[in-house]
Amino acid sequence: MTGPVLQLLWEDWADQTLPLPSYETAGAAGADIRANLPDEDRAAGLTLDPMQRRIVPTGLRVEIPSGFEMQIRPRSGLALKHGMTLLNTPGTIDSDYRGPLGVLMVNLGEKPFVVAHGERIAQLIVSPVVQAQFQLAETLSETLRGIGGFGSTGRG
Repeated sequence: MTGPVLQLLWEDWADQTLPLPSYETAGAAGADIRANLPDEDRAAGLTLDPMQRRIVPTGLRVEIPSGFEMQIRPRSGLALKHGMTLLNTPGTIDSDYRGPLGVLMVNLGEKPFVVAHGERIAQLIVSPVVQAQFQLAETLSETLRGIGGFGSTGRG
Protein backbone atom coordinates (compact mmCIF):
# COMPACT_ATOMS: atom_id res chain seq x y z
CA MET A 1 0.00 0.00 0.00
CA THR A 2 1.38 3.39 -0.94
CA GLY A 3 0.27 6.73 0.37
CA PRO A 4 0.93 10.34 -0.53
CA VAL A 5 4.53 11.49 -0.92
CA LEU A 6 5.67 14.33 1.33
CA GLN A 7 8.53 16.41 0.03
CA LEU A 8 11.02 17.34 2.77
CA LEU A 9 13.64 20.07 2.78
CA TRP A 10 16.39 20.49 5.39
CA GLU A 11 16.80 23.91 6.97
CA ASP A 12 20.25 25.37 6.19
CA TRP A 13 21.40 25.01 9.81
CA ALA A 14 19.98 21.49 10.38
CA ASP A 15 21.96 18.37 11.22
CA GLN A 16 21.38 16.36 8.06
CA THR A 17 22.82 13.17 9.58
CA LEU A 18 19.63 12.65 11.61
CA PRO A 19 17.02 10.26 10.21
CA LEU A 20 14.02 11.61 8.34
CA PRO A 21 10.58 10.89 9.85
CA SER A 22 9.99 7.15 9.82
CA TYR A 23 7.48 4.49 10.78
CA GLU A 24 9.13 2.40 13.50
CA THR A 25 6.97 -0.71 12.95
CA ALA A 26 5.08 -2.15 10.00
CA GLY A 27 1.71 -1.35 11.62
CA ALA A 28 2.56 2.13 12.87
CA ALA A 29 0.01 4.83 12.03
CA GLY A 30 2.39 7.64 12.95
CA ALA A 31 5.92 8.39 11.75
CA ASP A 32 8.30 9.51 14.48
CA ILE A 33 9.93 12.91 14.10
CA ARG A 34 13.07 14.06 15.90
CA ALA A 35 14.37 17.15 17.63
CA ASN A 36 16.99 18.75 15.41
CA LEU A 37 18.62 21.39 17.55
CA PRO A 38 20.77 24.34 16.47
CA ASP A 39 24.55 23.90 16.93
CA GLU A 40 24.63 25.85 20.19
CA ASP A 41 22.00 23.58 21.83
CA ARG A 42 23.07 20.15 20.54
CA ALA A 43 25.43 19.19 23.36
CA ALA A 44 23.26 20.24 26.30
CA GLY A 45 19.81 19.79 24.74
CA LEU A 46 16.78 21.98 25.45
CA THR A 47 15.53 21.99 29.04
CA LEU A 48 11.85 22.46 29.70
CA ASP A 49 11.00 23.18 33.32
CA PRO A 50 7.65 22.01 34.73
CA MET A 51 4.78 23.85 32.99
CA GLN A 52 7.17 25.42 30.46
CA ARG A 53 6.27 25.24 26.78
CA ARG A 54 8.56 25.66 23.81
CA ILE A 55 8.67 25.06 20.08
CA VAL A 56 11.26 22.36 19.46
CA PRO A 57 12.75 22.53 15.95
CA THR A 58 12.90 19.53 13.61
CA GLY A 59 15.20 21.13 11.04
CA LEU A 60 12.67 20.35 8.32
CA ARG A 61 10.23 22.07 6.02
CA VAL A 62 7.55 20.01 4.33
CA GLU A 63 5.35 20.06 1.25
CA ILE A 64 2.13 18.14 1.82
CA PRO A 65 0.12 17.20 -1.27
CA SER A 66 -3.10 19.10 -1.85
CA GLY A 67 -6.05 17.26 -0.32
CA PHE A 68 -4.03 16.08 2.72
CA GLU A 69 -2.98 17.41 6.11
CA MET A 70 -0.28 16.40 8.56
CA GLN A 71 -1.22 16.03 12.23
CA ILE A 72 1.43 16.24 14.96
CA ARG A 73 0.66 14.09 17.99
CA PRO A 74 2.40 13.27 21.28
CA ARG A 75 4.44 10.12 21.89
CA SER A 76 2.78 8.09 24.62
CA GLY A 77 6.04 7.01 26.27
CA LEU A 78 7.20 10.60 26.81
CA ALA A 79 3.78 11.49 28.20
CA LEU A 80 3.59 8.55 30.60
CA LYS A 81 7.19 8.50 31.83
CA HIS A 82 7.99 12.23 31.89
CA GLY A 83 4.76 14.25 31.57
CA MET A 84 5.91 15.59 28.19
CA THR A 85 3.14 16.24 25.72
CA LEU A 86 2.17 18.64 22.96
CA LEU A 87 -0.04 21.69 23.10
CA ASN A 88 -2.65 22.23 20.41
CA THR A 89 -2.93 18.47 19.98
CA PRO A 90 -3.27 17.33 17.36
CA GLY A 91 -1.47 20.15 15.64
CA THR A 92 -2.51 20.50 12.00
CA ILE A 93 -0.06 21.37 9.25
CA ASP A 94 -1.96 22.52 6.16
CA SER A 95 -0.94 21.56 2.63
CA ASP A 96 -0.13 25.18 1.73
CA TYR A 97 2.28 25.76 4.67
CA ARG A 98 5.97 25.88 3.73
CA GLY A 99 7.59 27.21 6.90
CA PRO A 100 9.73 25.43 9.48
CA LEU A 101 8.24 22.34 11.11
CA GLY A 102 8.33 22.87 14.88
CA VAL A 103 6.79 20.81 17.67
CA LEU A 104 5.02 22.74 20.46
CA MET A 105 6.01 20.77 23.56
CA VAL A 106 5.00 21.31 27.20
CA ASN A 107 6.36 19.74 30.36
CA LEU A 108 3.44 18.70 32.57
CA GLY A 109 5.78 16.64 34.74
CA GLU A 110 7.22 17.46 38.15
CA LYS A 111 10.88 17.67 37.08
CA PRO A 112 12.78 19.51 34.34
CA PHE A 113 13.04 17.49 31.13
CA VAL A 114 15.90 17.74 28.65
CA VAL A 115 15.01 17.27 24.98
CA ALA A 116 18.10 15.71 23.47
CA HIS A 117 19.33 16.40 19.95
CA GLY A 118 18.01 13.62 17.70
CA GLU A 119 15.41 12.40 20.21
CA ARG A 120 12.06 11.21 18.86
CA ILE A 121 9.67 13.87 20.20
CA ALA A 122 6.37 13.42 18.36
CA GLN A 123 4.65 11.48 15.65
CA LEU A 124 3.09 12.68 12.44
CA ILE A 125 -0.04 11.35 10.80
CA VAL A 126 -0.95 12.13 7.20
CA SER A 127 -4.71 12.25 6.55
CA PRO A 128 -7.01 13.17 3.70
CA VAL A 129 -8.94 16.41 4.06
CA VAL A 130 -12.50 17.11 2.99
CA GLN A 131 -13.49 20.77 2.89
CA ALA A 132 -17.15 21.26 3.73
CA GLN A 133 -19.58 23.81 2.40
CA PHE A 134 -21.47 25.95 4.91
CA GLN A 135 -25.10 26.83 4.45
CA LEU A 136 -27.59 28.57 6.74
CA ALA A 137 -30.80 26.65 7.46
CA GLU A 138 -34.12 27.61 9.00
CA THR A 139 -34.26 24.38 11.08
CA LEU A 140 -32.13 21.33 11.87
CA SER A 141 -33.26 17.70 11.81
CA GLU A 142 -34.35 16.11 15.11
CA THR A 143 -32.24 13.42 16.87
CA LEU A 144 -32.60 11.42 20.09
CA ARG A 145 -29.78 13.43 21.66
CA GLY A 146 -31.19 16.76 20.61
CA ILE A 147 -29.46 19.74 22.23
CA GLY A 148 -27.73 17.68 24.97
CA GLY A 149 -24.16 18.95 25.28
CA PHE A 150 -21.13 18.16 27.40
CA GLY A 151 -21.71 14.98 29.43
CA SER A 152 -25.30 14.55 28.28
CA THR A 153 -24.82 10.99 27.01
CA GLY A 154 -23.22 9.55 30.16
CA ARG A 155 -20.88 10.11 33.06
CA GLY A 156 -18.38 12.93 32.67
